[in-house]
Amino acid sequence: MGSIYIKNKWLPYLLVAPIVILICLFKIYPIVDSVIQGFRLKESWTLDNYKMLFADKTFWDSLIVTLKFNIVIIPLQIIVSFIMAMLANVKVKGIETFRTIFYLPFCISLTVSTLIWQTMLNNNNGVMNSLLNLFGFESQGFLIDKKWAWLSIILIASWRGCAYWMMFILAGLKNIDRALYESAKIDGAGFFGILFKITIPLLKNVLLFVFVANTTANFLLFAPIQIATEGGPQGSTNVLMYEAYKSAFKYSNRPRSSCIVTILLIIVVAVCFIQNKFLNEKEV
Repeated sequence: MGSIYIKNKWLPYLLVAPIVILICLFKIYPIVDSVIQGFRLKESWTLDNYKMLFADKTFWDSLIVTLKFNIVIIPLQIIVSFIMAMLANVKVKGIETFRTIFYLPFCISLTVSTLIWQTMLNNNNGVMNSLLNLFGFESQGFLIDKKWAWLSIILIASWRGCAYWMMFILAGLKNIDRALYESAKIDGAGFFGILFKITIPLLKNVLLFVFVANTTANFLLFAPIQIATEGGPQGSTNVLMYEAYKSAFKYSNRPRSSCIVTILLIIVVAVCFIQNKFLNEKEV
């Protein structure tokens, strides 16, 4: 019995060991290495990399673009995902088909979906401009106009992202006892009363997870910007993640890239901490 107990005791650790090793190799190690590289300059430890970065106007412009971008896209995706989940939770005939349609955008890779939207938003012969021309409006430079480019990136990212976050919220809705809704209706509660007093409070933990995960994903968003706009026009979509990529792979300035990634990591952790502080369910 003793030998069996010892084997069973170590079995969970053996099962999770492969994934822990992979996380350490491809997640933890790159983060630690990036932080270290930010403090290294010609084999010496220094803060000069950060001093040069903070004196760079391009960095501050990228930071402003990143914050503006996320202030819009995070609440937008949460609200749209919540509405989609509510619609997908309605009990009607054929609702499974609608759920599949809602989720289909996420089944397409981000790279492919970006290329599709890039074609649709083309300023010369894209579908969107063709529709605008059909109704008598002028063509718009969705990806080449400063006022439209960052909104177009939000559209591209949200089209796919909302489908993903919808599934988590829908799973949370499924765990809410229907009897609570029936009791509220009997007591005379309306749609908004049920929404704000039953649905949202009971989804608090799910929404907290979605907020934190969504924040992390959008602050680190890269592919649509690199493919569709390359940070332009005039730096209007040049977020910090893309600026870090350019520093490392275009300008071969790895210390600068490491500093940007470290600052981006600090911002993400700070924002997630604030979200957790305000949204986390307090113990009664």
